[in-house]
Amino acid sequence: MKGFRMLTLLFAICLISFLLVKNSPIDPIQAYIGADMLKVGPEQREQIAEYWGLDQPVMVQFFSWGSALLSGDLGNSMIFRRPVADIIGERFLNSLVLMLTAWVLSGVIGFVLGVVSAMKKGTWIDRIIKWYCYTLASTPTFWLGLLMLIVFAVWLGWFPIGLGVPAGVLAEDVTLADRLQHLILPALTLSVLGVANVALHTRQKLIEVLASDYVLFARARGERGFLLFWRHGLRNVALPAITLQFAAFSELFGGAVLAEQVFSYPGLGQATVEAGLRGDVPLLLGLVLFSTLFVFVGNLIADLIYYVVDPRTREGRML
Repeated sequence: MKGFRMLTLLFAICLISFLLVKNSPIDPIQAYIGADMLKVGPEQREQIAEYWGLDQPVMVQFFSWGSALLSGDLGNSMIFRRPVADIIGERFLNSLVLMLTAWVLSGVIGFVLGVVSAMKKGTWIDRIIKWYCYTLASTPTFWLGLLMLIVFAVWLGWFPIGLGVPAGVLAEDVTLADRLQHLILPALTLSVLGVANVALHTRQKLIEVLASDYVLFARARGERGFLLFWRHGLRNVALPAITLQFAAFSELFGGAVLAEQVFSYPGLGQATVEAGLRGDVPLLLGLVLFSTLFVFVGNLIADLIYYVVDPRTREGRML
């Protein structure tokens, strides 16, 4: 059932994305030629269109791309002049490091803030954490990225201004420390924004747990503070928080697109923006397919965790 849903989802997303790109005002031939547009005549434009198959009807182009996809060929990028699979594989490593770092940081920090807020409910600590989370939940990714770039890179000079590696340095001379230094600001931007959902969700779940009868009985026996949370709260709030983090893969990927664009970080997000703005249909469709699979896998992992840990979800449910 899950496999069938995934296939129908992929087909629908590819078809809609293809039609949207084809009906956009961007001329892919002009985007392909770039600044040499005035040097190219009508005959050369026709030859370029014929080479890329752009002179065919829209649905013929779509099914030609689909048939090639079934044989494992994602096509060649019009702007990078390379196979789409190679570009995605190369960019995905950078994006994976960025998203994984932000995912772990936002999960851990959000969980700790949610627990502290629930344990200190009604105090000034609780109010500060809630205000912090509500503020972050309404903060655009690109705005926070620009703010951190201005403060920490331009004013204070603590971190480099964008890019994934130092400019003007050969690839073999780039060290791990250089890559980590360029990773910190975009990862912090993504992780700070991802804290709010986990913190607020964990706070609410823990408040419900602390109001239950068995916790009231534990309080009557003298259990307080961290010991009470460790024995009766951790198991009940950890699983929903982990599941929520896996289910947030779509938000993480969307945030990474904006963060990579702000910091000029060479990942899938930056490639997606370039492909969309320059009408590179093969690359854009390849990225759409890959991002859909990425989000689907995240949701599937969340479902599997519930299926394995909570026996109640196994009844009447078919994976």
